Amino acid sequence: MTSQEEGTVARTVAQEAPAPAEAPGVEGGELELRPEAVPSFDGSGAAGDPEPVDRPRRRRRGMRVVLVTACVVVVAAVAAGAALGVFGGGDDDPEAKAPSGPPATTQVKRTTLTSSQALDGQLGYGDTVAVQAPAASGSAQSGQAQGGGGAGAGIVTWMPSDGDTITRGKPVYKVNQQSVPLLYGSVPLYRTLKPGVSGSDVKMLEKNLKALGYGGFTVDDDYTSDTADAVEEWQDDLGRAETGQVTAGDAVVASGARRVAKAELAVGDSLTGDVLTWTGTDRVISVDLPVQYADLAKKGGKSTVTLPDNTTVTAVVTDIGTPTSSGDSAGSGQDQQNSSDSGSSNATVPVELKVEDAKKLGAYQAASVSVEFAAETRANVLAVPISALFALPGGGYAVEVVTGSTSEYRKVQLGTFGNGMVEVSGTGITEGTVVGVPK
Repeated sequence: MTSQEEGTVARTVAQEAPAPAEAPGVEGGELELRPEAVPSFDGSGAAGDPEPVDRPRRRRRGMRVVLVTACVVVVAAVAAGAALGVFGGGDDDPEAKAPSGPPATTQVKRTTLTSSQALDGQLGYGDTVAVQAPAASGSAQSGQAQGGGGAGAGIVTWMPSDGDTITRGKPVYKVNQQSVPLLYGSVPLYRTLKPGVSGSDVKMLEKNLKALGYGGFTVDDDYTSDTADAVEEWQDDLGRAETGQVTAGDAVVASGARRVAKAELAVGDSLTGDVLTWTGTDRVISVDLPVQYADLAKKGGKSTVTLPDNTTVTAVVTDIGTPTSSGDSAGSGQDQQNSSDSGSSNATVPVELKVEDAKKLGAYQAASVSVEFAAETRANVLAVPISALFALPGGGYAVEVVTGSTSEYRKVQLGTFGNGMVEVSGTGITEGTVVGVPK
């Protein structure tokens, strides 16, 4: 049994209490051991003769088994359960006659079971990235995104609203009434581009100009006079001076369309520091996966996500980050050592998933969700519904096997849990065996 399995605990509660004759049978998934199989007790507390079968029926509420199905169930039988004596023979007599037919039946099935590990996740738009104003010298500041606005000096005259989507060529913000547009690419503008300059940043600019409808040049690594002509036309449409050159702060470069998370500056502010933060435009699910479960996440792997309204959607793992630990920023000396020792157990792996059918997310923009990662798959196993299990007083489980008009309890060994079922094996347990279940 793994530490993961040990951490999932089933509570076995046994309670002996008489109930009215008209009391209903098993309800709400509770498993009831019926009294006809329970020996009577004399005043001293010792087991007496069994009650006759034709004795007026008195229903007793028997063992109730609550199974928490993460991977495996650990059961602690209590003394009251043993006192019921349904399996009176103990370990030497694992099979005992059931008092009567069960409320309902099902068959042992041969199937494939997949156990899983459910972890907390967060639905949103992914990590936020800051867009910085350019340095006053005109060279962009370091950061994950580059700001714009020529030399970087000026007053902010327009800002987008939180939640706005910005696409290629549209303004990220305006400074001194000049638009600073978004370009798609992976190479930021870090120098002045003009005729005679070559490089991947030139090709990035030319690809964007072509996508925005400007032509007359060849998309390559060389900034030619033809490129400059297209740039002048672009600058004219933006209401900027037609220089034919592009400086580091004239546009913002990102990998694609962006959604504004928060505007950090307001109209009238000086262009400095963080202008705004933004994210991608697709809703994604982020999970900090404990390192002991890191092998559960594989790129392209599918997981089941439960939304706040208990509906489920399928998500695909799109990104797996680098493990991080809360002990990484620990101090020096012994404190650092202690933090390092505990940090390994607190380390997590950031995992991002994307929902295959985004429409199924409904109106949720941000929400806490549960993400179920597949842990183990067992094919061609015999399985029964978890509700078919009865807890044995001395530990272990049994099922009520129905043969014709009679039934008996047979001890079974458990395997993988998954999809509301559990793998079982034991004497006389075969595919098609009829077993009792609650209504």
